[in-house]
Amino acid sequence: MEFDKDKVDEMTLALLWLVFHEDRDGTTRAWKSFDWGTMDRLHEKGYISDPKRKTKSVSVSPEGASKSEKLFKKHFEV
Repeated sequence: MEFDKDKVDEMTLALLWLVFHEDRDGTTRAWKSFDWGTMDRLHEKGYISDPKRKTKSVSVSPEGASKSEKLFKKHFEV
C-alpha cells in the first residue's frame, strides 16, 4: 500500500508529545513504541536521537519537542 510517509511522520511526532518525560539531566525523552521506519525518518530529520539503541526511549531535540507540541495541538486539540 502506498501512503504519504511525511504525513505519518507528522502524526507520529505529534503523538510523541503524549509520552514526553524529562530525564534526570533535563533532556526531553519519549518512549519509542512506534513504527521503526517512521522513527528512523524522524531521526534523519533531526527530531529524535537514533532509535536503534538499546534504551527504551529516545531523546527529543528542542526543535522536535516544539514541533511535536504544535502538531499535537493542531491535529488533536478540541
